[in-house]
Amino acid sequence: MENTQQRVGVIGGVRIPFCRNNTAYVDVGNFGMSVKVLGALVERFGLHGVELGEVAMGAVIKHSSDWNLAREAVLSSGLAPTTPGITTARACGTSLDNAIIIANKIAAGQIEAGIAGGSDTTSDVPIVFSQRLRKRLLAVNRAKTPLDKLKTAVRGFSLSELKPSFPGVAEPRTGMSMGDHCEKMAKEWHVSRQDQDQLALESHRKLAAAYESGFFEDLVIPFRGLKRDGFLRPDSSLEKLAALKPAFDKTSGMGTLTAGNSTGLSDGAAAVLLGSEAWAAQRGLKIQAYLRDAEVAAVDFVHGEGLLMAPTVAVPRMLARHGLTLQDFDFYEIHEAFAAQVLCTLRAWESADYCKHRLGLEQPLGSIDPAKLNVHGSSLAVGHPFAATGARIIATLARLLEQKGSGRGLISICTAGGMGVTAILERP
Repeated sequence: MENTQQRVGVIGGVRIPFCRNNTAYVDVGNFGMSVKVLGALVERFGLHGVELGEVAMGAVIKHSSDWNLAREAVLSSGLAPTTPGITTARACGTSLDNAIIIANKIAAGQIEAGIAGGSDTTSDVPIVFSQRLRKRLLAVNRAKTPLDKLKTAVRGFSLSELKPSFPGVAEPRTGMSMGDHCEKMAKEWHVSRQDQDQLALESHRKLAAAYESGFFEDLVIPFRGLKRDGFLRPDSSLEKLAALKPAFDKTSGMGTLTAGNSTGLSDGAAAVLLGSEAWAAQRGLKIQAYLRDAEVAAVDFVHGEGLLMAPTVAVPRMLARHGLTLQDFDFYEIHEAFAAQVLCTLRAWESADYCKHRLGLEQPLGSIDPAKLNVHGSSLAVGHPFAATGARIIATLARLLEQKGSGRGLISICTAGGMGVTAILERP
């Protein structure tokens, strides 16, 4: 995106309230949520019948029938049916990655405008048959006569074949969940339970204050009777958080990650409209901020690195390209997959040893001003529908920069598989 002819503007974004699984959106699914946010963008920016260059939408947990989710959602959105759509997935970084896809196409002059977003449901999860039962059903289908089909269906049948398979929550390479991995990180970086609970509490308080101030007006679209995020607990306290039991390390007596300082299973969707300056001006639309650059990195978590530490690698690469320091930002949006992940990231950037031996830096990146971190709350209070979080953060940060009138913001998102997706937004 750097050194190109066209700057990429973030024109605006929307999302529906994020909620706990098996509640308000239990029967909506990814398609319904995607159509809702795309339709809201169409309404807000007068895009009825408009052909965009691309719509990139994604979902992490989806049915095989949703293989063309983005295109199908486009066809129900109000956009011109000649608008193409691409369906993607990079775990929790999905919709930030989609913004990068759209932005690169705009910057290169391939398209003038597009939408990036994502949705996820942990209510409507794909449940599949066991491998033995799948093979049996396929064999039944291949059998020629009704009698052959019946014989194939019952031959050697065992009730154990009826046991379904649910989406995996563990890393295939380690057999450990993301929470298990983050517990290891918390111990390695000596992140205390109290510090995690404090960060979680602040996230709820900041989000509640942002709603009260009207910050999310027309950014969060009411849906299914919800006007605010279902995870928000403005009456939470350190005492309540401290009473929760460890959610992952339940046996050692040293577990620090709980349901209160970890994100819960969520449903939701978000999307942002991106465009060139010329396209926005032609349509009379204002640009909130510009997507200046992005970086994706990965770590070798299988052989000892922290699963969620990849953003610590991506950010300094991006900073170096622009001659920036970690302190050259007005806002930091660090996705709160777990409070411990945020705190481990910050400690790594402050560590001279880590910055020298892992990042190859002569000096540590240093600390950031806590008052600039997730100023309106983040995933611990909002919720975390995996593929929707990136677009949520872009929309929030772009509005923050618009309200300030100028400035620069850093986005950092950790993902499953030991990857991290980061970006810089700015408003000159």
